[in-house]
Amino acid sequence: MTHINTIPDEPKPLVRFARMLWADKFALVAVLFLLVILIMAVIGPAWLDAAAQKQNLRGRNAPPFEWDRGWLWVFGADALGRPLLARIIVATQNTMMVAAGAVLFSAIMGTVLGLIAGYAGKRTSQVILRLADVIMSFPSLLIAVVVLYILGPSVSNLIIVLSITRIPVYLRTTRAEVLEIRERMFVQAAKVMGASSRRIIFRHILPVVLPTLMTIATLDFAFVMLAESSLSFLGIGIQPPDITWGLMIAQGKQYLTNAWWLSFWPGLAIILTTLSLNLLSNWMRIALDPTQRWRLEMRQTKKGAEA
Repeated sequence: MTHINTIPDEPKPLVRFARMLWADKFALVAVLFLLVILIMAVIGPAWLDAAAQKQNLRGRNAPPFEWDRGWLWVFGADALGRPLLARIIVATQNTMMVAAGAVLFSAIMGTVLGLIAGYAGKRTSQVILRLADVIMSFPSLLIAVVVLYILGPSVSNLIIVLSITRIPVYLRTTRAEVLEIRERMFVQAAKVMGASSRRIIFRHILPVVLPTLMTIATLDFAFVMLAESSLSFLGIGIQPPDITWGLMIAQGKQYLTNAWWLSFWPGLAIILTTLSLNLLSNWMRIALDPTQRWRLEMRQTKKGAEA
């Protein structure tokens, strides 16, 4: 009887990444927490906007964990008697919208300019790099303060300002990657086959650069969220009646001595979200790199063998 050696089928990419995520419990918890944040951002305002805006001066600065008031008051109430939990959930949408919009816009613009600077001629590359140098020559928060003071604080202005200050991060990273990738054999082969520059850039080079950019975007999301919170804390970010986590911290700073919870809970939300994004970024850096992916796969295989 002849035995046929069969090679086990390669798992689908989604299943493979799910297994690697299961192997890193910290990243798994971070993803679950970020999913909760995403759900809050999507349904929060429609669900709790009325409760977050309703004032009750008899319950102003109510302390947390008074369960007789109801679950919405588990984090206490602000200076106007509005439940903090409801306001944190509603504020999630504005906070995430500003961060996501700024990261998306800066990533697209920076990546496109970086691809052009890395693949085009020296003169075009130098012009684009000087543009990045001009942006980087000023502190990002200083640019945001000046522009928002002139144009006025709003969600759209905040997204535009924060995205412009982050473009050089993606531009320089993409250009450095392209300068190395364009010398590889598969790119040279595409040139010999007569592929156009556009096809080479977007079909052959961009997929190789994309994992690195995704990791940077995850970290940058946390940075932009902190920048938005800082601007709201200074009073030039989102303005009432709109709310963000940073604005809630700013509104509670004058009550720190006798009502610490007004700033503590939104600050904790920022810390946990930033920490989760950093853990996810660290996992993505390994999972998307073929030379390091074996670490997670080996860990999952070891756990399966022990079970």
